[in-house]
Amino acid sequence: MITALKPPRTIYQVWQSLPAGTLCQIINNILVMSPAQLDLHQVVLNKINNRLYNFLEKNPIGEIRIAPYDVHFSKQNIFQPDICFISNSNLELIEPKGLVGTPDMVIEVLSPGTAQKDLNEKKLVYEQYGVKEYFVVDPGNKKVRIFVLKGKSFSELPEKTALIESALLKTTISF
Repeated sequence: MITALKPPRTIYQVWQSLPAGTLCQIINNILVMSPAQLDLHQVVLNKINNRLYNFLEKNPIGEIRIAPYDVHFSKQNIFQPDICFISNSNLELIEPKGLVGTPDMVIEVLSPGTAQKDLNEKKLVYEQYGVKEYFVVDPGNKKVRIFVLKGKSFSELPEKTALIESALLKTTISF
């Protein structure tokens, strides 16, 4: 007897069929695959993550996750932000498959292949789903763009250099 395999019919089903650890996101119902990040990206990401982790060890107000880590906003938008912060009041959103819901804060470190998506499509989704703070870091010049949710839309604050100033965390992280 021959059993016919049922092919995936949605982008979400295709995404679910990918091997664990695949660097793939769904952005506005489109599969977006990326190669591993450049070395400078990793250096900056590690510095920021290390400082945030140490801060949260001393101030247990929530947890951070780093990419690759799936954040499920919807079946049409599943991102792998470089860093996301989940406050203690939202820890119940963490499931074995990743975060199902909205992180309180997101940090994206730009890469040549992802910069436009980070600053456009992903930013709009972060805003739509209510991410309270969104930081976009350019690893080359260490410029940090800061977006803070005011009501239902992001307000951009003055750019910083090598500083993540978070009102949400009540701290400044230098890198």
